[in-house]
Amino acid sequence: MRETLLELLETSGGQLTAGTILLRLAMSAVIAAFLFLSYRLSHSGSIYSVKFNVSLAALTIITTTVMIVIGNNIALSLGMVGALSIVRFRTAIKDARDTVYIFWAIVVGICCGSGDYLVAAAGSAFVFLVLLLFGRLRTDNRALLVLRIARIHEARAEALIFQYFDRKAILRARNTTEETVEFLYELSGKYLNRPRKAGEKPITDAVYELGGVEYFNIVLQSDDISG
Repeated sequence: MRETLLELLETSGGQLTAGTILLRLAMSAVIAAFLFLSYRLSHSGSIYSVKFNVSLAALTIITTTVMIVIGNNIALSLGMVGALSIVRFRTAIKDARDTVYIFWAIVVGICCGSGDYLVAAAGSAFVFLVLLLFGRLRTDNRALLVLRIARIHEARAEALIFQYFDRKAILRARNTTEETVEFLYELSGKYLNRPRKAGEKPITDAVYELGGVEYFNIVLQSDDISG
């Protein structure tokens, strides 16, 4: 029984020819090119990273190489898992979609390394189309309105914000001292950029006309920037 188990662990799936190895690596490189193109088309602005995109393509080929080495050798695969378990990746992910691309690269590498080209190609085609169609979607930018004003004008300031944005401005925080009060409002960016009515002043001018304003800041939160 012990000898049988050792033979099973040491059994390899057979020696691969140089042509088979090159074919698997070539297929991996071709699909990695589609992955590279998809990432480039679905990302834009400051969120796009050329280095990360190149790393995705390289990760696909590296995973394929590892799969070719492992083959059907159970002992080697267990040793490889143990070796990789000590690796710690601490690269910050700027976009949630980057995780999808990392898994995509790994799955393609596994498929190509095991010779399942049809699965790798068909799956990548569907993923490519989905990310191409929906990759440029953005959630609506939000704006934070920070106003610090004398407490004697507190009621007038609240009325002014309500007048300009109705119930679309959500009060997130109110900080007070003996002399001042600070408001923190959150609203959708589209309401901040809405067309002004005839004769209506810009919100900045209207706020400063209240008097006693220490500062009035408008901060836009965009999906293209993350910690």
